[in-house]
Amino acid sequence: MTHAPERVVVPSRDDPVAREASQVVGGPLGRYAAPLAGGWRRAAVGAAAASAIPLAIGVTERSYCVENGWNTPDQFWHMCFSDLPTTFRDGGLGAGLGALLSGGPAAPTPAQPALTAMVMSLLGGLVPDGSGATRERLFFGMWAVLVAALIALTAWWTAGSVRRAPARAAHVALAPVVALAAVVGPDALGMALASAALYCWSRSRPVLSGVCFGLAISARGYPVLLLLAALVVAIRAGRVRPWVVTAVTAAVAFTVPLGVLAVGNPAAAARAYADWAQAGAGFGSPWVIGQINGLPMTNPATTALTVLGWVVALALGAFLALASPRRPGVAEVGLVMVAVVMLTGKSMPVQSALWLVPLVALVGLAWRDHLVWAGAEALHFGAVWLYLAGLSAPDRGLPAGWYTLALVLRMAAIGWLVRQTWRAARDRLPVAVEPGETDQLAGPLAHRPDALVVRVV
Repeated sequence: MTHAPERVVVPSRDDPVAREASQVVGGPLGRYAAPLAGGWRRAAVGAAAASAIPLAIGVTERSYCVENGWNTPDQFWHMCFSDLPTTFRDGGLGAGLGALLSGGPAAPTPAQPALTAMVMSLLGGLVPDGSGATRERLFFGMWAVLVAALIALTAWWTAGSVRRAPARAAHVALAPVVALAAVVGPDALGMALASAALYCWSRSRPVLSGVCFGLAISARGYPVLLLLAALVVAIRAGRVRPWVVTAVTAAVAFTVPLGVLAVGNPAAAARAYADWAQAGAGFGSPWVIGQINGLPMTNPATTALTVLGWVVALALGAFLALASPRRPGVAEVGLVMVAVVMLTGKSMPVQSALWLVPLVALVGLAWRDHLVWAGAEALHFGAVWLYLAGLSAPDRGLPAGWYTLALVLRMAAIGWLVRQTWRAARDRLPVAVEPGETDQLAGPLAHRPDALVVRVV
């Protein structure tokens, strides 16, 4: 039996934004050129190299704080805020990984998940002695170098996950959100590990995928949603066993850094989760709108609504996976679930936007949709810092009503990504597929007929 050849995605032909951009840089692919003649790795190398551009812009944008320190309210007025120097200073990361793992009353207790706390402490221990400001500056620079490597790897793994459309990795490499948020916090670590997990899944390596998923969840909690997205897609395909292998391996990989940290420093191991349980509404969350406008919500109510958001995300993901006319991809289901959790969470800081960047690429959304979302993120980025600066100087800062408007627009843009992803999953076939397979991330589920489909009358 012969199959029709696979169609290769050519952005300069298929995407209007990419087509217009190609008139300025690079030029469109020639009519008689062979797409992917050099293989997907060539595109992956280009994407990994290009990923340094937005990161360099992001670091340059923080030059005022690098030179003058991260002081309030100046860091807000100059929009160069970063959690990294604060975590280094207040979390005691300069003492190093040994101090973090040793326990004791003076041991550092950074409010970060286990793997993130360990990596940050390891890096902090490499910072040479000096004044506090100098050490914070050096830690920020060292972390920026690590983030550059993580984003380059994310671009590579993204290209490798969609080998018939590796140019989608440009959504990672050239993402405006990277310039805005990559060095605000340590979220790039979880993002990169989650991308590695999806890459391993697409290559039908459930054990390696589980290891990466477990480490990703130990760095940031949201990748558990991607693991659950793979579950509901596997249920539809009727092949849950590879997912079980991945999930069990992920559970083991998750408990290793958590257990190592808990043995010597249980307070540090539990702090991130305890702080989340006790926290109220934070910036970026819809639940903060009432708080900043004089109608605060209690912490238990915020927690209940956040948990409900997870339930809604799981229900929507299951419905999309099981009731769509075609079997959707793991990335499509995952983006919907992650976005819903973000929109209903206790907080949605600017750096959480990084969670969506690889998923936008893997789904293959149009650049127009990406840029609409990025524009809303940029508007919110400026608004939140000006609002926070205004708490120190009300006559100069952004009023609560204007910040609320920027927040609502950001949420609407994320909702737009959900809508476009939902439509892609239900209404159109991907433009690059293997014969009989519509999900390039299918991995062990590839070419499996549907075993469970929910029909909605």
